[in-house]
Amino acid sequence: MKKLRLGVAVCLASVVSVSGIAGSVLPAPNGIELPAGYKDWRVIGVSHRTDNHTLRVILGNDTAIEAAREGRTRPWPDGTILAKIVLKDAQHEAWPAATVPGKFVHAEFMIKDSKKWADHGGWGFARWLGQEQKPYGKDASFANECFNCHKPVKDNDYVFTHPIPFP
Repeated sequence: MKKLRLGVAVCLASVVSVSGIAGSVLPAPNGIELPAGYKDWRVIGVSHRTDNHTLRVILGNDTAIEAAREGRTRPWPDGTILAKIVLKDAQHEAWPAATVPGKFVHAEFMIKDSKKWADHGGWGFARWLGQEQKPYGKDASFANECFNCHKPVKDNDYVFTHPIPFP
């Protein structure tokens, strides 16, 4: 548990240091804008992908945090915004067994609006790449790629994240 707390704390420190300010970043090709204030959202979960060696910190807006704490995630309520901050794995210089956040890769978002994005399970998808926060995708059809990836977790409202089970 101490290792998880340390990992979350280090991940959060990295999230705060990410450049790219909402408002000065171009919107995603489907019109979704980088959510203002997302760097101040709270942690819902964490994940580690061994296939591409990345750590992921999953943040949520107030609607998402409330839903997660109350167990209202199947489905998540409209107004939920989940942010996934993706960072390359790095090795801690003083603790070689510890995997810590390395280079910032991208920030991705899922925005729940069951009417607006009914054709994608009620979710709008967006992603911004690198420190410069370049919008991902050539046109709005990029969201099909996101949605197709999330289809295996349809029974979890298309969300891979499992909220941290606090006591």
